[in-house]
Amino acid sequence: MTAGAPKNAPVTQDVLTLPRKLPEGGKINLVGLTREKMREVLIEHGTPEKQAKMRVGQIWQWIYQWGVRDFSEMTNLAKAYRAELDKVFSIEIPEVVSKQVSADGTRKYLVKIAGGHEVEVVYIPEEDRGTLCVSSQVGCTLTCSFCHTGTQKLVRNLTAGEIIGQVMMARDDLEEWPTPGAPKDETRLLSNIVLMGMGEPLYNFDNVRDAMKIAMDAEGIQLSRRRITLSTSGVVPEIARTAEEIGCQLAISFHATTDEVRDVLVPINKRWNIDALCQALATYPKASNSERITFEYVMLDGVNDTDEDAHRLIALIRQHNIPAKINLIPFNEWPGAPYKRSSNNRIRKFADIIYKAGFASPIRTPRGEDIMAACGQLKSATERARKSKKQIEAEAGLG
Repeated sequence: MTAGAPKNAPVTQDVLTLPRKLPEGGKINLVGLTREKMREVLIEHGTPEKQAKMRVGQIWQWIYQWGVRDFSEMTNLAKAYRAELDKVFSIEIPEVVSKQVSADGTRKYLVKIAGGHEVEVVYIPEEDRGTLCVSSQVGCTLTCSFCHTGTQKLVRNLTAGEIIGQVMMARDDLEEWPTPGAPKDETRLLSNIVLMGMGEPLYNFDNVRDAMKIAMDAEGIQLSRRRITLSTSGVVPEIARTAEEIGCQLAISFHATTDEVRDVLVPINKRWNIDALCQALATYPKASNSERITFEYVMLDGVNDTDEDAHRLIALIRQHNIPAKINLIPFNEWPGAPYKRSSNNRIRKFADIIYKAGFASPIRTPRGEDIMAACGQLKSATERARKSKKQIEAEAGLG
């Protein structure tokens, strides 16, 4: 048993994930199905078994390589077969409710999923890449005290279709689906995915894995596993599975160098403490063939930003022999936040100590702050509005 974990504690949460089949009489959404599952449902609904693997390959390319949502456009399938597919199946992705564009070019989308729930997705353009920050849950269960999303209750896990659907939605908005037969364009507006949006990805492991397998598929969206980063707060037992079954880059919401402070900032630490987490991280790069673990460290004034913290962080990484880079994140304040951002001088001093110890220590430039799209600020608009209404009522003596 890992240190800090109570006996017989379940690893995954009993969180409702909606079934893939729509209500009786509805169509089955193909988005998010694995190749094997798509083959099964095609056979179940009349595709001859001998043809099924080929049909999956054809449909898969239309959906994920070309971005086609209408069976009638799948021109290498017989017209009658396309009509049959259309009777039973659909190709649906989350619906965009609103889009905001920051002064720095960051785009924040509010998207609606089944059940009327909403999640936020953020696209960050940079000179050498375009990164999509994807959500894995509606709300979050972890209650990290510096994170706005953590103040929203967990509603449910997203399905694999709702996760990969966020990537498809962004490609729609960026008008980045290639045209069949056109020369391949190697420059991509959406070149990277980070699972750093709403939710803890490792509490929704199966759906996250299936969605990322689709993103990495050579006949689909075709993103290298090195261009996908999964960020976890430290669900220790699922870290090895991530290496084996996904193999993407790993980032850790670390944020503190003592258990006493991390218990407050990242309460999951009470279950799997710093030592247990570092032991799991030490084995990840070999198992996944990834290069380095990214330590995410939000800089909070007077809480975790001292020279001693910097030296302790270095000692932890060296003690466990973890190939690492430390990503320093100036705290992105939100209304009612209990912390303040460390001063620029303090952040630079912290970074300098780490750099001189031989570790990369980039300071993340806050992006999309003017539209509440920065790291730690995501929270669905309906939840924000609901809370605001309660606050207004309380202030007026109506609560």
